[in-house]
Amino acid sequence: MSEEEMNQETSEEFVEEDEEKLPFAKAEVVRLMKENLDDDKMIRERVKVEMNKFLGDVLKNVCKQLNEYPYTTIEYEMLKESTYPYTNIERINQEKERILLHLEAIKADCNALAMDVQKTLKLKDVVEEDTFTSFSANIDDEEEEE
Repeated sequence: MSEEEMNQETSEEFVEEDEEKLPFAKAEVVRLMKENLDDDKMIRERVKVEMNKFLGDVLKNVCKQLNEYPYTTIEYEMLKESTYPYTNIERINQEKERILLHLEAIKADCNALAMDVQKTLKLKDVVEEDTFTSFSANIDDEEEEE
């Protein structure tokens, strides 16, 4: 038996073991994927299996959130709230971008204010020194006059 045949048998065994543990019918997941992918796309077996597992994980996470409700009957509003992160990912990403841009603007404002403060403090230091030197020069002049 060649090495390639052994690898193929191993991968077939791996796929058969995974198929038994998949949360959804593989054919249905593949059909949905093909409906939503371009016609020229081919789907590797591992991608089919991993997509199935991913969908199962999403279902588990949603159910975990639904279990947090104290009610025995699950209502549609509860489901909508639990699936919000998955159904509104585009809106969430847009909001994230908006917040990051706003934070950048705030950071730029803070930097500008910091530069203004440093500039102002330097000017005050110079003015205070000038005032102090001119004040002490006036005192020295007055003492000489006496």
